[in-house]
Amino acid sequence: MKLIAVKEAKNIKEKVIGLIGTKEPYALLLKTYFGIHTFGLKFSIDVLILNKNGEVIRIKKSLKPNSIFIWKPIYNNVLELPDGYVDKKNIKLNDQISIKLIK
Repeated sequence: MKLIAVKEAKNIKEKVIGLIGTKEPYALLLKTYFGIHTFGLKFSIDVLILNKNGEVIRIKKSLKPNSIFIWKPIYNNVLELPDGYVDKKNIKLNDQISIKLIK
């Protein structure tokens, strides 16, 4: 099991804005079924899609700015991570992720 400390986007405004406007990426948890976009970001990010048990269902490394990423809409736990995080932490499909919420 891999532990990731994340901030959570709690409302629609925080979900829509996400990491836009930040100078440095950080781990962000979103709950959405609709996919994500990176319009307005100034950096690439890694993305993990988790099932309800915290297992990695889908991985997208280095999602570039001005992109869209969609997945099967039955999964709604999305982790946006700094570019390179997936490789640095050796995260693979079906890995179990434990989330620690931070402020």
